[in-house]
This record gives sequence, C-alpha cells and structure tokens, in this order.
Amino acid sequence: VQLQASGGGLVQAGGSLRLSCAASGRTFSRYYIGWFRQAPGKEREFVAVISWGGGSTSYADSVKGRFAISRDNAKNTVYLQMNSLKPEDTAVYYCAADPVYSDNSATYDYWGQGTLVTVSS
Repeated sequence: VQLQASGGGLVQAGGSLRLSCAASGRTFSRYYIGWFRQAPGKEREFVAVISWGGGSTSYADSVKGRFAISRDNAKNTVYLQMNSLKPEDTAVYYCAADPVYSDNSATYDYWGQGTLVTVSS
C-alpha cells in the first residue's frame, strides 16, 4: 500500500481543515488507517484510527470531539476533518496503514509523506 497525505496548510485558531490520505493498492480496504502527528521537537503521537469498513474509530483525548476520521474505500481515501483547531495542533500529519488496530506508530507498516498543518493564534 502506498499512501499520500494532503490538505495541510495555514489556518487561524478556531478554523477547520480536512486532510486526505489517498492510497494505491487493491488491498487498501483490508487495512486500518491511522493518523499521527509530529510537532517540532516532539515525538510522533497518535491522533485517530479507523477500521476496515469505517464502522469503528478511535481518537486521542486531545482531539476527541474536534476531529473526525472517515474513509471511502471506493475512492481509496481516508479523511481527517479537523475543526476548532488550536495552535497546539500545529504539526506534520501523517497517515499510515496497519492490518490490525493500533494506536502505536511502531506497528504501522506503511506511511505517507506527511502534510504540514500550521494553526496561528
């Protein structure tokens, strides 16, 4: 599976962005897709994950209620809708694929290149 994240940019606090993770490969629908982020000087952290069919999702406490993950297997794409953005959400956001559920970046087999989200105060 090859992944490509897009949709990042500069937004003011309180604003919204939608990230996309486009995948190639016929087995995309068999993978859990997770979003992670890494802020300057910090370790990569879990943001959200979605199951194969999209019926199960999980979020980090820091984004719960503000972010929503979804997927369209027909389009081989996963989305991360980010609302009520805060300056502390500033980071490079990565999507990744894993055959089983995980919120641990070390278990993910495939990674996209990352897209930068900058939230100004």
